[in-house]
Amino acid sequence: GSSLAQYLAACTCLHACSMGFVYRIASPSEYLAITGYGVDDVKLAKKAWIAPGQRCARFDISPVNYTFEVQAMSAEKLPFVLPAVFTIGPRADDVESLLRYAKLISPHDKLSRHVNELVKGVIEGETRVLAASMTMEQIFHGTKSFKQAVFESVQLELNQFGLIIYNANVKQLVDVPGHEYFSYLGQKTQQEAVNQAKVDVAEARMKGEVGAKERKGMTRQNAAKVDAETKVYTVKRQGEGSKEEARVTAEVRVFRNERDAEVAQADAELAMKKAGWEQQARVAEVEAAKAVAIRDAQLQVEVERTNAARQTEKLKAEHLSKAVVDYEMKVQQANWELYNRQKAAEALLFEQERQAEARRAMADAEFFARQREAEAELYAKRKEAEGLAAMGEAQSVYLSSMLGALGGSYGALRDYLMISSGVYQEMARINADAIKGLEPKISVWSNGSASEGGDGAMKEMAGVYRMLPPLLTTVHEQTGMLPPAWMGTLKGGTSTST
Repeated sequence: GSSLAQYLAACTCLHACSMGFVYRIASPSEYLAITGYGVDDVKLAKKAWIAPGQRCARFDISPVNYTFEVQAMSAEKLPFVLPAVFTIGPRADDVESLLRYAKLISPHDKLSRHVNELVKGVIEGETRVLAASMTMEQIFHGTKSFKQAVFESVQLELNQFGLIIYNANVKQLVDVPGHEYFSYLGQKTQQEAVNQAKVDVAEARMKGEVGAKERKGMTRQNAAKVDAETKVYTVKRQGEGSKEEARVTAEVRVFRNERDAEVAQADAELAMKKAGWEQQARVAEVEAAKAVAIRDAQLQVEVERTNAARQTEKLKAEHLSKAVVDYEMKVQQANWELYNRQKAAEALLFEQERQAEARRAMADAEFFARQREAEAELYAKRKEAEGLAAMGEAQSVYLSSMLGALGGSYGALRDYLMISSGVYQEMARINADAIKGLEPKISVWSNGSASEGGDGAMKEMAGVYRMLPPLLTTVHEQTGMLPPAWMGTLKGGTSTST
C-alpha cells in the first residue's frame, strides 16, 4: 500500500512538473508567501505547489536584536540617554500578524536600514512621548515601571506591522554630555551615605568612650571598696579595742562619702532638670506669646477681610442696582432708537424701491424711443444710401456717355466737369476775395537807359511774362492741366480749348 501511494505521488509530481508547476518547501524558521493566479490576497504556507501565474517569496520569522541609544527629554526639559536592546520578530502564532509582516516588512531585509530606522523611529517616538510626561525623579526612581510602560507603548505600535517584542533589555539611564544629572544624583547619594557613615562612627565612638568612662568609674569604685574593706579588716586585726571604733569610723566615713556623692549627684541632676525645665518654660512662654500674636494677627486679618468683603458687597449692591437701572434705561432707549431707525430705513427703502421702479420705467421708455429713433435713422440712412447708389449709377452712365461724346479724352471730360461745376469761377472768386481792397500802387522807376529787350521801364513786365512758362509747366506736372490756346502751348504738349 505504501509503495502504491509513493508511486501515485511520483506520478502526480511528474504530471505537475510537466504542466509547469513547481513544488516549494520552507525551512522551520521560514514561511512561503504566495500571490498571483487563484489567490485573492496573500497565501501563507510551509509547503505548496506553485502554479504558472503565481509568485512565491520566502521570509524568515526568526527574531533579530536591535540596539539603540534613545535620546529623550523629561518634563523638566532635562535630556538623557536610554540605552536599550530589543529582540523583535514576526508574531508566529497569529496569522493576521504574519500577513501584515509579509506585506509590509518581508520585502526588506530584517537587518536593512529601512527596517532598522522603522523600529528605531517607533521606539524613540514612544520613549520620548512617555518621558516628556514624567519628571526625572519619577523616571529615575520608577525605572521598572518606566521600562514596562515603554515596552507596552512600543508593542502597540509594532502590532500594525505584525511584529512582537520577544525581549527588551533597557539599560541604566545615561547622562547627555553637558547635562550630568545622574552623575550629580549619584554623587549626592554617595555623599549622603558617607555622611551617614560618619554619623554612625561618631555615635559608636561616643558610646565607646562613655562605656569606657563608666567601666573605669566602676573599677575605681570597686577598688576603693576593696581598699576600705582591707583597711577595716586590718584595723580589726590590730586590736580588739579599736576594732569597733575603727569599724564605726570607717562605716560612718563610707556612709558620709556615699551620702555626699549621692547628694552631689542629686544636686547635679536637680540643677540639670531645673535648667531644662527653665528652658522649656521660657520656650513655652515665647511660643505662647508668639502663638497669641500670630492668632491675634490672624483674627485681625479675618476682621479686616470681613469688613472689606462687607464694604465690597455694599458698594457692589449700590453700584449694581444703579447699573441695572441705567442698563434697563439704556436698553429701552437703544430699542426705541433701533425701532425708529428700522422704520426710517424701511421707509427709505420703500421710497428707493419706488424711485428705482420709476427710473426703470423711464429707462424702458427712453430705450424704446431711442430704439425707434435708431430704426428711423437706420431706415433714412439706408434710403439715402440707396439714393446715392442710384445717383452714382446715373452719374456713371452720364460720365460714360460724356466720355464717349468727347472721343474718350479724359482731360476734356475733366475740364468740362470743372467748368460745369464752377470750379474755375470759384477759384477766381477766391483769388479776387484774397486781393479785394488791397488797392496796390505799382511804380516803375527807370533811369532812362536802354536795356536788352526794350525800354527799361518795361523790363519788369517782361520778367513777369517770362515766369509764365515755368508756372504753367509746374501746374501741368502737378494737375495734368494744359493752358488754353490763347495763352500759349507747352513744349511737347498741346493746348486745351475752352
